[in-house]
Amino acid sequence: MSANEEAIRAWDGPLFDRFVQFRHLLTDGLGAHGSRALRLAAPQPGERVLDVGCGFGLTTRRLAELTGPSGEAVGVDVAPRFIEAAQSETCVESPGNVRFAVADVEAGLEDGSFDLAFSQMGTMFFANPVAALRNVRRALVPGGRLAIVVWRAKAENDWVYRTQEITERFVTKPEEYDEPTCGPGPFSMGNADTTSGILLSAGFEEVSLTRCDLPIMIGTDLEEAVNFAMSLGPAGEILRLAGERAAHLHGDVAVALRQGLGEWQRDAGIFAPASTWIVRARVPDEASAA
Repeated sequence: MSANEEAIRAWDGPLFDRFVQFRHLLTDGLGAHGSRALRLAAPQPGERVLDVGCGFGLTTRRLAELTGPSGEAVGVDVAPRFIEAAQSETCVESPGNVRFAVADVEAGLEDGSFDLAFSQMGTMFFANPVAALRNVRRALVPGGRLAIVVWRAKAENDWVYRTQEITERFVTKPEEYDEPTCGPGPFSMGNADTTSGILLSAGFEEVSLTRCDLPIMIGTDLEEAVNFAMSLGPAGEILRLAGERAAHLHGDVAVALRQGLGEWQRDAGIFAPASTWIVRARVPDEASAA
């Protein structure tokens, strides 16, 4: 049994459904942080790139464009439904140097000889992050590069921190629940020292973290922002895990969220503060086989 089995069930089930529902927000919001990381990672024509936790494959297709016909981008994700969506869309709109595969990175990766491993919000959910990132390192060539985007601490991300605090006035995470969760959670790599330690233990060197502060749109209007907050992130998970036991409180939560999110309203939508680390590292020139 995979250590990530519960997270796999969550990402291939309720979380996939929610990502489809709010894809128009997540694509732009997360994509802005990912685009900043792509500029720093600087994939080159002819390189082979691994995209870890590729989701719908948008970043993988962008990597394929940047590496050109002589390069290749391979997107992997633990959730088969994400890979099915990525493959379906790739057949329609993408270059021929891109492919996708279902893979539990913690369990192992193909021997890919990749020049670069990239990940946009795809590395925070491993039950054993050192083991998973060691597998990523083994898939890279000696001197290969790593560039990942991870959320900074929850308190630095008011788009979820405020909504969780508001929700917890009415509902708290139950001690027992039937629904699967996404593993350690999106902020497991928010601490710079912890993340550096994970990468060093996985065999990487020259670890650096660059702070990226860019607001994300959480709704085209206030009602969508409230729905988004109640569906995804820590607040959404609290309500999902509480299930029918807290259904009678949803109206009160929604009223409080409307009041709490209103100050972020602009003409174009609701824009909330968000902060990530762009983490870069490299494989030693003579990578250890350990």
